[in-house]
Amino acid sequence: MTKTSLLSLFKQTAIRLRSVLCLLGLLIFMIGGRPEWFGLDRSPVIGFVQIAVFLTGLGFICIGGYLTLSALWNGTPKSIVSDIGLRLVSTGFVIALACGLADIFGLGSQVAPAVPNFGFWQMIGVIIGQVVIGAGFIMLIPWNLPKAS
Repeated sequence: MTKTSLLSLFKQTAIRLRSVLCLLGLLIFMIGGRPEWFGLDRSPVIGFVQIAVFLTGLGFICIGGYLTLSALWNGTPKSIVSDIGLRLVSTGFVIALACGLADIFGLGSQVAPAVPNFGFWQMIGVIIGQVVIGAGFIMLIPWNLPKAS
């Protein structure tokens, strides 16, 4: 094996492993969002544990997606748009985290000592955070890279 083919194989493996991290995050997100799909539903409401699980999955999706898309730049300098995309992914996760845990932080409609519950406005906030994350991922895609020969 030549040095370039070994390096290419290493880069492909790194991209695949990072994509697996993103898919693992999707699985954790789905377990948190719809535990009944996996036979894990124990409550009629979405409580703290379920919220924490799907936000953890969303965090893995953000980390894995960023690492995968940054590996696609293949060592070329990133554009300003991609830097803004990274910040949008981070900001979207913070928005989703703050909205998802609003009751825990004392900002939601179910303040302590009431049991935290994932309500309508929290759902809207998490969806807005996910849209911001998606926009950031789109901005991270290397559109203008020269084709490898």
